[in-house]
Amino acid sequence: MNDDQLLRYSRHILLDDIGVEGQQRLLQSHALVIGAGGLGSPVALYLGTAGVGRLTLVDHDRVDLTNLQRQIAHNLSRVGQPKAESARESIAAINPDVQVRAITQRADAGWLDQAVVSADVVIDCSDNFATRHAVNAACVTHRRPLVAGAAIGFDGQISVYDPRDAGSPCYACVFPPDTTFEEVQCATMGVFAPLVGIIGTVQAAEALKLLAGVGTSLAGRLQMLDARSMEWTEIRLARLPQCPVCGTGTSEPRSAS
Repeated sequence: MNDDQLLRYSRHILLDDIGVEGQQRLLQSHALVIGAGGLGSPVALYLGTAGVGRLTLVDHDRVDLTNLQRQIAHNLSRVGQPKAESARESIAAINPDVQVRAITQRADAGWLDQAVVSADVVIDCSDNFATRHAVNAACVTHRRPLVAGAAIGFDGQISVYDPRDAGSPCYACVFPPDTTFEEVQCATMGVFAPLVGIIGTVQAAEALKLLAGVGTSLAGRLQMLDARSMEWTEIRLARLPQCPVCGTGTSEPRSAS
């Protein structure tokens, strides 16, 4: 690190759990962020300010006026601009040293199979089950830790799925791909503005811990937040032997392609 970096990241370096070595690991890391909306905004901003060396942001959508109630990486002047590009500009305004690649397309299975392999951590900030399952499958295939969050209304949830740990479940162990879940969108259900900030910030914290090698991750635990009462509930998660994605009942993890 040069003198400017030592000064910029001094508050991290002062932490015994991070120090110079942990900050150096962040600077050498690559994080893949799926979605640059409500959850992706705080994730991208905190990873950028914390000094994660390379960020790949993927989002096919464009900034809309209704996004500005909660998607803090964007502003009024960028309405109509691709969200990934807008988030890249916001990061550059705070920390221009971070290499940010903005991808303005859907994160489908084929693209994910190529992109996940080069990432050190994947943060899923998407808003639909199809994308979440595609991201999970690619992370299992390439053994990359996945930090997954969701938020709608006043309810949020967050967990880490780490295929490097033989005892850690994957996303499909908890939300089986053959189970029908009702898709709910904030466009019809609404979302409490700070909720996505709370969940997204926890996602950023979990990703930074994984990259810096600090503490214990949420792998094997699903935390749920009811923002009406600001009450957290935690559920312990187990890996399913017959999971169609990561289970031992299959000869190998299912490919994302």
